[in-house]
Amino acid sequence: MFPPFDPDRDDRKRRQLVFARGQVPIRVLIPNIFTLVGLCAGLTAIRMGIEHRWDLAIAALVFAAFLDGIDGHVARLLKASSRFGAELDSLADFVNFGVAPAIIMFNWALEDLRSLGWIAVLVFAVCSALRLARFNVALDRTDQPAWKGNFFVGVPAPAGAIILLLPIYIQDLGLHLPSLTPLVLIYTIGIALLMVSKVPTFSIKLIGQKIAREHVPPIFVLAALFIALLLTFPSLTLAAGSIIYLALIPVSAYRYYQLERADERRAKAQTGKSQAAEPEFAPAPAPSLALVKPAKSSGGRQSGAKS
Repeated sequence: MFPPFDPDRDDRKRRQLVFARGQVPIRVLIPNIFTLVGLCAGLTAIRMGIEHRWDLAIAALVFAAFLDGIDGHVARLLKASSRFGAELDSLADFVNFGVAPAIIMFNWALEDLRSLGWIAVLVFAVCSALRLARFNVALDRTDQPAWKGNFFVGVPAPAGAIILLLPIYIQDLGLHLPSLTPLVLIYTIGIALLMVSKVPTFSIKLIGQKIAREHVPPIFVLAALFIALLLTFPSLTLAAGSIIYLALIPVSAYRYYQLERADERRAKAQTGKSQAAEPEFAPAPAPSLALVKPAKSSGGRQSGAKS
């Protein structure tokens, strides 16, 4: 009369019935809408770059990076993660952070180098695609320690797109460097190689972790300060953020290898303890019982035999 109640199972059954009837909950569409709006921002950045409107191109790219940072959190918050959303997000990331910054950089400086400049932006776009593909494959791995989730392998695509435009930020600040075009060529290829490298970098997944109550007000103040600086002094804020990010790459690599060595020492210690717990000498095998042939009687017959 009163069957057991399992909320998770009942919720899964309800979702299966809803999808089976051809109905999709509105909450499932919200993260995909964020992704599509970010894709429109990336395409707008491409148009602004072709029209040499650099400020609007950078603003559209930064807005696309902001939407890319929150759409995954929104999907997890609403429990609306899906395979379709993951594939759509990857395609949008390639356009926003692989194609858009490459075209902006080519129209800004590398166009003067003609074929060499085009090769550089092609390398950047290809490395961005490889970086995203490797990231999607790494999501299926569950045999890694928990601390590795705090690091990316290589520079992520959104960060690579933002720091690629560092020469534009510097020029907006009035710092004109001599022979800028060859330096931009080398810098573009360097950022592309960092994206496909195995250099550990800090992950923004730390945002999803819990923090102490006393740290909440300072974080709110820093977030408001960053947004105010970004809206008031965009070039200076983006240039400082890009330089700080590049400077933190050696720090993140050092921290990663430090944790990796500590993990190896812990594994060796556990192996030594397990070996010490085992007995040094195995017990000797028990002697086997030999079959003894019965002795003959004095009368020449075996004992117990019939006469």
